[in-house]
Amino acid sequence: ATGRQITAMQIPEILKDTNLWFIVGLGNNPDRAAFGVSKFLQDHEKQIVPIYPRAEFVHGEQGFSSIEEAAKVWGPPEVVNLFVNSSRAGEFSDQGIAAGAQVIWMQLGVVDEQAAIRARDAGLTVVMDKCPVIEWRSLKN
Repeated sequence: ATGRQITAMQIPEILKDTNLWFIVGLGNNPDRAAFGVSKFLQDHEKQIVPIYPRAEFVHGEQGFSSIEEAAKVWGPPEVVNLFVNSSRAGEFSDQGIAAGAQVIWMQLGVVDEQAAIRARDAGLTVVMDKCPVIEWRSLKN
């Protein structure tokens, strides 16, 4: 967003160097993967922002009904983490691009090759079909 060419970040760098994570699909349901993963990220000093139609408070954080609404308050997200059906990943990836995100992270089981191409073409790093908790735990500290 600064005009500099963003070189593609690798997963360890994303986990270490980013702070502001918009979590799409994060509602106040402890049975959903997004709930536990977002708590893990929060416990590792990430600022999480829930994006969910009901805009619920989750883990003490105000939710927003859209990426655009959240970006008005928080500014551009560093990471947009998608906990949505693969069929919906493209629309949220495109919203992340429009909001100035640096990384689109599609959760384990979320795959949309066309969305990934659009995001990469826009200069973003794309992580697809991976879980940040699993990746974090695989890091050699």
